[in-house]
Amino acid sequence: MEPDDLDRFTWYMREQSAITVMFHAKVAAQMGLSATDEKCLDLAMRADGPVTAGKIAELSGLSTGAVTGVIDRLERAGYVRRVRDPHDRRKVLVEVTVGDVDEFGEIFEVARQAMIEVLEQFDERELEVIERYLKLQTTTFRKRMIDT
Repeated sequence: MEPDDLDRFTWYMREQSAITVMFHAKVAAQMGLSATDEKCLDLAMRADGPVTAGKIAELSGLSTGAVTGVIDRLERAGYVRRVRDPHDRRKVLVEVTVGDVDEFGEIFEVARQAMIEVLEQFDERELEVIERYLKLQTTTFRKRMIDT
């Protein structure tokens, strides 16, 4: 890859990352949470049912001790509750208690509309390339930055 190309794409990725972090900090503040707590809640919400603290740690890259603190704060704020695993009573699961956080839906709808506005600028072939890039970027970053 040419150095100028790498510099240009690095700038765009850093800018996108900064905007994303600031967006989630804003959402978290409105919810009375830290950005880390809000993203862990998001991970739990996107899971297929209740999850273990270990799974949240695995997905977030946080230590299990840090995730315990996150769950404590989310539970105090009323966003999750701890429940016994019906298949193994020794296990504790984290269950989201707020559905899709309707009262904070407006800010997410603004973000969704912005995404639609951008994606409408591309044809189907270009969208396939963008999707391929995003999948590869997500997989590679997860493997190299979170799963290490």
